Parts: sequence; structure tokens; C-alpha cells
Amino acid sequence: MTTACEIPTITADRLLSSQLLRVLVMVFGSGLSMYLLTSVVPLYLAANGAGGVGAGLSTAAMMFAAVGVELVVPRMLVRWGYQVVLGVGLVLLGAPSLVLLASASLPVVLGVCIVRGAGLAILVVGAVALVAEITPAARRGEALGVYGVAVGVPAVIGLPLGVYLIDVIGFGALFVLAAVASLAGLVMLIGLPARIAVEEQHVKVLGGVRRSRLLMPTLVFAAVTVAAGISVTFLPLAVAGDRQAIVATALLVQAIAAPAARWLAGRYADRVGPAKLLAPALALAAVGAGSLIFLPSAVAILIGSVCFGAGFGAAQNLTLALMYNRVDRSRFGQVSALWNLAYDGGWGLGALAFGAIVGGTGYPVAFALTAAVVALAVVPAVRASVA
Repeated sequence: MTTACEIPTITADRLLSSQLLRVLVMVFGSGLSMYLLTSVVPLYLAANGAGGVGAGLSTAAMMFAAVGVELVVPRMLVRWGYQVVLGVGLVLLGAPSLVLLASASLPVVLGVCIVRGAGLAILVVGAVALVAEITPAARRGEALGVYGVAVGVPAVIGLPLGVYLIDVIGFGALFVLAAVASLAGLVMLIGLPARIAVEEQHVKVLGGVRRSRLLMPTLVFAAVTVAAGISVTFLPLAVAGDRQAIVATALLVQAIAAPAARWLAGRYADRVGPAKLLAPALALAAVGAGSLIFLPSAVAILIGSVCFGAGFGAAQNLTLALMYNRVDRSRFGQVSALWNLAYDGGWGLGALAFGAIVGGTGYPVAFALTAAVVALAVVPAVRASVA
């Protein structure tokens, strides 16, 4: 009999254990909380006079806060275990959304974004490490793909729905909905492992990165997340207000393509190895990012969203699987933290840099520079595929 504090042995033919299902439900709710407000908060600030700089700062504040907290999450897991740490993450991600009901001032909104970023960091690092622990190594890529669907479906729902609902229920109701979506996940903590199964090595998150061959996939993934942060933050601002239906559709298409590609990449990576698929995924993402040069063309926006969503989703799975394959189980927490550092750091840096330069260059040039960053990451990915 398996207790709540034990991690069961899962046979190769059983991927979806009860514990994995609980994790998937929890990350679905927290992901919905995040994505409902990802494009809404920049619009909320813009509607209250903060402009493009404020929009970029809001995304950057959340992601840079996540980066800082992600450095300590592995140690938190060792000390307090999954249930406590993930519970704290759910509260920090959800509850601060209610503060936005009281004020739209830039300092208050940035403070909310910082606290929510801390909660996001705890959840993404803890959940990914837990998924890797409770699934068999032979099916880890597929398990990470299923996890990717669970965190991707909220993007399918939340990104376009958040933008659409602004005119239907208003900002205030959206903030309440985001809070409830995260806090409801507390129920799913019952039955999850209270402690980690294998004692983590006492290494710093950034320690031994080069020796473990984790540097390349970390930097490559950071390059593509730069473009991801830019697209969800600035696409609604780059398109005229009377064409927001196109933006909502593009965000929906991108959000559907990402988890589908993430799951497919996981299935095939278990067979041929993630390194062989990484370069094509990055090339597809670069094409998608580059298509936004042709704004305000609706065709360019939609095609670009499909290409970028698919490339980004596949790159998520492939880089993470590659990193897990290069370390033993005792360093899973480090891998999860590094990968999420690349995710959130790239997302925040992209939004901040884009917001700073777009006023002087215009959107077409700024989107071209974004595509160039992703394209450069193809080179080390090609080298890894033939190594």
C-alpha cells in the first residue's frame, strides 16, 4: 500500500498514476491563473496610462522575480517537501490578483507581478521535478509531453479568453477568476508526496552547469523564450484596437500548437533522442517570430502563430528531456530550476528589451531582431544533434 509520503514504483505500461493526475490538475489551474492575466495586465496598465514601457515592465517584473526565487526552490523542496512548497506557490500566484481590484497604479501592479512571479517559480520548478520523479525513465519524454499539455491547455484557454473577456466582464472579474483558479489547486495537494524520494545533492543551481553539459540547452531555450515573452506581451499592442479579434485568434492558435507539439516531440524524443529534433524546432520558431515583420497582415499573424507555437512547444520538451538525460536523479531539482530560469529569464528579458527599443525602431524592426535571436540558437542545436 502506498502512503501519501511515498513515491510509488510505476511500471512501464502505466504512465498516468493517481499522483501524476493530481499534479496535472493542479498545474492546469495555476496555469489558467497565469495565462488569463498574461496579456491582460499589460492592457490594464496601458488603459490606465502606463503605455508600452509599463507593459514591458509588468511582464519583466513577474519573470525576473520568478528567476530569483527559482534559485532557491530546490533547497525549499529538500527542507519542506512537495506539499508545503507547492501550497505556498499556489497562494502566492493566486491571492495577489485580488489586489489589482483596488489599484491600477504602476508600483502596485508591479508589486503584484513580483509576488505572483515568486509563486510561479515555486510551482513550475516543483511540479516539473515531481513529474520527473514519479514517472519511469523510459517514458520520461512522453510524461513531460503530457505535463506540457496540462500547462499548455490553460494557455489555449487563458490567453485569448483573457483578452476577449475584458469587454464582457471587465478587468475586476478577471482578477477574481485568476485568483480562484490558482487557489482551487490546494485541494490537489492531498495525496502528493510530502517529501522528495532521493536526497538532492547540495549543489547550487548554477553549479556544475558546464561539466554536466547543461549550459547549451539552457541558453538555447532562453533564446526561444525571449520571443515567447515578446509575442504574448506586445502582439495585442502592435495591432490596432479594432482588430483585437485577430489577436485573440492568433493567441488561441499559438496556444493550441504549443502543447500539441510538446507532446509529439516527447513521444518521438523517447525513440530518437531529443538532440536530433531540437534544431528543426528552433528553426520553425524563428520562422514564426519573423513572420510578425509583416504586421498588420492577418495571414502573417496567423501563420506565424502556428509556426512559433509549434516550434516553441517542441523546444520546451526537447531541451528539458535533454537536460534530464544528462544528469542522475539527485540533480533533477537543479535541472528543473535551470530550465525554468531560462524560461522566465528569457521571457522577462525579451519583454523588457522589446519595450525599450520598439519606440525607436517600430514593430517590424523589433520583431525582426526577435527572430534573429531565435535563429542564432539553431547553430549550437545543430552541433548537439551530430555530437
